[in-house]
Amino acid sequence: MLNIAIKAARAAGAIINRASLDIERLQVTAKSHNDFVTEVDQAAEQAIIDTILEAYPGHGILAEESGRSQGAKHSEYVWIIDPLDGTTNFLHALPHFAVSIGVQVRGRLEHGVIYAPCTQDLYVASRNEGATLNNKRIRVSKTKEMDDALIGTGFPIRNPETLDSYLPMMRRVAENTAGLRRAGAAALDLAYVAAGRLDGFFELNLKPWDIAAGIVLVQEAGGGVASLSAGDVLEHGNILAATPKMLTPLRDLLGRVGE
Repeated sequence: MLNIAIKAARAAGAIINRASLDIERLQVTAKSHNDFVTEVDQAAEQAIIDTILEAYPGHGILAEESGRSQGAKHSEYVWIIDPLDGTTNFLHALPHFAVSIGVQVRGRLEHGVIYAPCTQDLYVASRNEGATLNNKRIRVSKTKEMDDALIGTGFPIRNPETLDSYLPMMRRVAENTAGLRRAGAAALDLAYVAAGRLDGFFELNLKPWDIAAGIVLVQEAGGGVASLSAGDVLEHGNILAATPKMLTPLRDLLGRVGE
């Protein structure tokens, strides 16, 4: 399954890279405020789904653009797909976007692949097998002190009402760490935590396809993932990922949504 995920991610990445040569000709549709979909998202997603279902016709699919409309509806195997995380960055030729593919088996995340087409960086992880970047083992950073930590985040621009919860969090982190970064692609930000480029990452109201692969990567790179509200993080998307030493202090600093 991991090899199929890698094959699918590279196929999608090739479509994205070709399209990046002539972005102005793309057809762009606004799904909602600050949320865009292009024909590239759709073509990349279909390439991923075709690759998966050719190998595993009985598996389920949960994809950003097509939902559960393809694949088996009640399979124990579910592929969670974001064909282009960071579409707005892509449309502005800002090279921070990625393909994200996670595999859930009997309700448990088992595999994660995140591929950045611009840099051809391939992040791969399987449960109990560790995490790699371009076939080299990666680990989360060794940062221990909040004052030294660089933290990634994402603004809840699609849910303005969530800003009331988010802004105090952002302020507390900005005041108590070495810095706060908002790059605009949660999947790639989680991969950066796994690779030690960020010491932590938090965001609210993300979707399963934004975070499924990244959760596996962070955990297999020695980091931790926590919920910032009640319930399962994959369902509500209020996520914190960090190094082992930073997870609890950051969770205490951020507090919990809705409390």
